[in-house]
Amino acid sequence: MTTDLYCVMGHPVAHSRSPWIHARFAELTGQQLHYDKREIPLDHFDRSVHDFVREGGLGCNITVPFKFEAAKLATQTSARGLLAQACNVLSFKDGQILADNTDGIGLVDDIERNAGLSLKGLHLLLIGAGGAAAGVLGPLLQAGPAHISVANRTLHKATELVARHLPLAAQQSTTLEAHTLHGFDASFDVIINATATSLSGAAVPVAARALKPGALAYDMMYGPGAQGFMDWARAHGALPRDGLGMLVEQAAEAFLIWRGVRPPSNQVLAELRQVIQG
Repeated sequence: MTTDLYCVMGHPVAHSRSPWIHARFAELTGQQLHYDKREIPLDHFDRSVHDFVREGGLGCNITVPFKFEAAKLATQTSARGLLAQACNVLSFKDGQILADNTDGIGLVDDIERNAGLSLKGLHLLLIGAGGAAAGVLGPLLQAGPAHISVANRTLHKATELVARHLPLAAQQSTTLEAHTLHGFDASFDVIINATATSLSGAAVPVAARALKPGALAYDMMYGPGAQGFMDWARAHGALPRDGLGMLVEQAAEAFLIWRGVRPPSNQVLAELRQVIQG
């Protein structure tokens, strides 16, 4: 009997916990599949995807830096993938490449369900305007906050991302603005770091005045890379949270797309935290 084949593709990808997560999802839901990780050369993404399909692959998760390329490669794209213009889930069926983005719903689920904080009516700061930020802005808007500011090193990228999401923001009665990293005076209930600063060990990209007392400070990275941001948040009276829950929740949404079954993500998140903490 053949086993259904899935993987995560990225560069780098050696650190990925996705194989462990999907193996546990499969075990808990009685699904038969094999999920591995593939380090993809930076200039071989398209070829690597097509090679995987020829091997019989049914789907893959896409991580940095290939999410924009995944969106361009698709023959069919979900509404949330089209809005983001970046995709982290590919499915292969009948010669078609189907693309979606589960990052945003994973982030919102982790904040609202796992952290227990409703985003409705709150003021949010989203730091960054690359693929990670693009993937989460739509679902964040759909959660109904009063305001979202998108702050980025270069203003034009933030402005482009905001402009694409303005119709959705209007539907949600959410004000949506673009700023440079130091171009705002407000403080926020929630700040979300969607930049690569944690990967590189760089300083937190915004000033501590962005944090309201007791604000949720969320780094989309997890593990040792997120520690600097979390220490900074804690030192300034905020509640720090890393992106491990987002990782598990976006994976659960991908698993649902591929297998038609929603796995018990809260159980797997608790188990994964235990594994990581030793």
